[in-house]
Amino acid sequence: MLWTASQVLRGFSTSSHYYQNKLKLAIIGQSLFGQEVYSNLRRQGHKVVGVFTVPDKDGKADPLAVAAEKDGTPVFKFPRWRVKGKPIPEVVEAYKAVGAELNVLPFCSQFIPMNIIDHPKHGSIIYHPSILPLHRGASAINWTLIHGDKKAGFTVFWADDGLDTGPILLQRECAVESSDTVDTLYNRFLFPEGIRAMVESVQLIADGKAPRVPQTEEGASYEGIQKKSNARVNLAQPAEAIHNWIRGHDKVPGAWTVIDGQSVTLYGSSMLGGSVPAGQPLEIEGASRPGLIAKNGLILYGTDGKALLVKNLQFEDGKMIPASKYFSSGESSSVDLTDAEKKMAEEIRTIWKGILSNVAAIEDTTDFFKSGAASMDVVRLVEELKQKCASVQLQNEDVYMATTFQDFIQMFVRKLRGEDQEEELDIDYATKEVNNMTVKMPYQCFINGKFEDAENGKTYDTINPTDGSVICKVSYASVEDVDRAVAAAKEAYDNGLWGKMNPRDRGSLLYKLADLMEEHQEELATIESIDSGAVYTLALKTHVGMSIQTFRYFAGWCDKIQGKTIPINQARPNRNLTFTKKEPLGVCAIVIPWNYPLMMLAWKSAACLAAGNTLVLKPAQVTPLTALKFAELSVKAGIPKGVINILPGSGGMVGQRLSDHPDIRKLGFTGSTPIGKQIMKSCALSNLKKVSLELGGKSPLIIFSDCDIDKAVRMGMSSVYFNKGENCIAAGRLFVEESIHDEFISQVVEEIQKMKIGDPLDRSTDHGPQNHKAHLDKLLEYCDIGVKEGATLVYGGRQVDRPGFFMEPTVFTDVEDHMFIAKEESFGPVMVVSKFKDGDVEGVLERANDTEYGLASGVFTRDINKAMYVSERLEAGTVFINTYNKTDVASPFGGFKQSGFGKDLGEDALMEYLKTKAVTVEY
Repeated sequence: MLWTASQVLRGFSTSSHYYQNKLKLAIIGQSLFGQEVYSNLRRQGHKVVGVFTVPDKDGKADPLAVAAEKDGTPVFKFPRWRVKGKPIPEVVEAYKAVGAELNVLPFCSQFIPMNIIDHPKHGSIIYHPSILPLHRGASAINWTLIHGDKKAGFTVFWADDGLDTGPILLQRECAVESSDTVDTLYNRFLFPEGIRAMVESVQLIADGKAPRVPQTEEGASYEGIQKKSNARVNLAQPAEAIHNWIRGHDKVPGAWTVIDGQSVTLYGSSMLGGSVPAGQPLEIEGASRPGLIAKNGLILYGTDGKALLVKNLQFEDGKMIPASKYFSSGESSSVDLTDAEKKMAEEIRTIWKGILSNVAAIEDTTDFFKSGAASMDVVRLVEELKQKCASVQLQNEDVYMATTFQDFIQMFVRKLRGEDQEEELDIDYATKEVNNMTVKMPYQCFINGKFEDAENGKTYDTINPTDGSVICKVSYASVEDVDRAVAAAKEAYDNGLWGKMNPRDRGSLLYKLADLMEEHQEELATIESIDSGAVYTLALKTHVGMSIQTFRYFAGWCDKIQGKTIPINQARPNRNLTFTKKEPLGVCAIVIPWNYPLMMLAWKSAACLAAGNTLVLKPAQVTPLTALKFAELSVKAGIPKGVINILPGSGGMVGQRLSDHPDIRKLGFTGSTPIGKQIMKSCALSNLKKVSLELGGKSPLIIFSDCDIDKAVRMGMSSVYFNKGENCIAAGRLFVEESIHDEFISQVVEEIQKMKIGDPLDRSTDHGPQNHKAHLDKLLEYCDIGVKEGATLVYGGRQVDRPGFFMEPTVFTDVEDHMFIAKEESFGPVMVVSKFKDGDVEGVLERANDTEYGLASGVFTRDINKAMYVSERLEAGTVFINTYNKTDVASPFGGFKQSGFGKDLGEDALMEYLKTKAVTVEY
């Protein structure tokens, strides 16, 4: 590969002061590519003395002509430059009169005589979309894909009298992805990088630094122009060759085959991995075996037995349909437009009119392509509509599938409403009539935008802690499922729409996801209640309510992630600019606990997605259902496939593989300290993943005698019994000043006796069941140890005599510092109280900090000076003063010491999912 200029030049600026030498240029060519080359060369200070392009077609000028005429640049529209092989004298004379020093041919479909090519002082340069001498000829991009090349690229070369044989000035190359088509390869690399390279080449010539490297004939190839007539696919060959042929003709001229006596063009090919889904057989002329119409498209088989998937089909009359709908009878019913949708339809009509300027009026029956639109008009239409309505994920192929204005509006409105995603998502639900509603719960792994069984077919039961009954069977993900999910997330990040999406568009999708969560909040809260035991009213307000707030908060951050400019010492006599960029990490793994299943998902995944990453999330094995329901809503919101993947299963298998996986760049974990240490070790040994850990806690709450005791009792109880004590920041130990200790305990017990323990779906219930049986058993053992060590059991300590996993709210007093329950977290409804001497601020601070944990803490006092002093001395990531459990989506949350590191929520959380790149430019 030839590198003929520095990386600084490659990232060219639109400021003309970078370059000193300028040329008089003739631009010979056409298309949007030619327009962009023309505009950028003018911005660099070069003088374009003439533009030579093609005549208007159907009353529409070429984009290059439109731009040049707007600038007042002389424009010549010659239908041809020669007749019977001889230059046309008046055309040659008109060209020579402009006085060009260099001809620039960005894309030209006309034959240009050699006396024009050689006339300027510097000759002529041409852009060619292949790595010459490979794929000389007019269909170079097609043949790059047809031959299955691993690399693509372009060449800027000096024109001579051969066909793409002139000396090379500059080349660029890129990897060919397995999903690339002519369109994606052109739009992703050949178009944007080709513009930059043409501008760079002209400047190299102006500066006298342009090389002329003779082309070798070794490895040279020439292929003819691909037309519709010779684009029929040979189905009697291996599957990959069929795939390459189809994508090498996608979208122009379109590979075709014969089905039921008519030619059908095939679009959107991909190799099919794994098992072949069920489908309806379809006889195809020349195929080694019948194809299958499956729910995802048309499956074709190669002679090697491997399969490929074709997404769309186009018939002879120009109509395009999803291949999966081949056997569907009739047209889909039309939708009635709301007033707002009718207004939007008229705005879209105006956009169509701007593109189809040759059409007098856009009627409902106006056909986009029959009115003269070309492929670049498709790009323009899609991009204009993205600006108009960023929430609609419109693709080029959507235009081909709805060519009349009426069909296009129907398609657009369905996308706007999210109806198209609903049709495509195939879900097997577990349903239950509960809480006066029907809840529909996905129960399979969610990988690459689809719900599917675990690779090994294994399942497990998820249990309702209210009565111990089985809610449903859930897929038990395997290591192979982890690998597939990570591969899907990596593909979505590297090559998918998510990685290319504007940040504001990404934010719009997250806002839409939050709206859908709000729309389904009662169903989500009901699922959360039956799966985790959370009291319904708390689940609605906190588990689900704060999850919605979290996604809205981080959706707003998407377009506000910024770097900095940094003054540095200049490398005299040159000058330097240094700036930083915040970039996403890539594929992230998230492992969440069972106490707040949906909220913990939201706290981590919202920041992760807002930063532009993709993710693989493992919910707790005992509470997978709201995470899987969230996956369903993410599809309805328009989140592209592969961005979010959810794998229910065991921590020992799924969690460990995520820790070890080499393609994961970050792991966020909330759980116990011992497991956090193991994860950190695995992440370090595998590939030094970035890690954030929110681990165990033993949060101290100090209650001074000068507090508002009624508020201290109320908040003190909340600090322990909130969410049944299954709360990471729960006050694991209360220190109550001696003079109010007995009154405090008396009021607490009095209030406990008023608490209603029962069905979490009962709106009057205060205290629901513990999350699962093993946890209840652990809590009962914890209380037994407290009694044996000599602490006073004032209230509770027993399982409630009813079905399910209910435990009495518990109070221990006379707890000494050496006791097990003074040091270890219960993670349940157990209040552990120690008294301290009146006025002994330093002593109680020393005792409060005498722990390896540092997640949260609290202090109650009317003395603001004392409160601030204590808050400064407490070694914890969060300090509450005269309140408790008051978290907010804008405030960072995370611990010190063995409670972990890294933050959830707030701006700090974004930094956990970003990397900083420093860029220094010399000019």
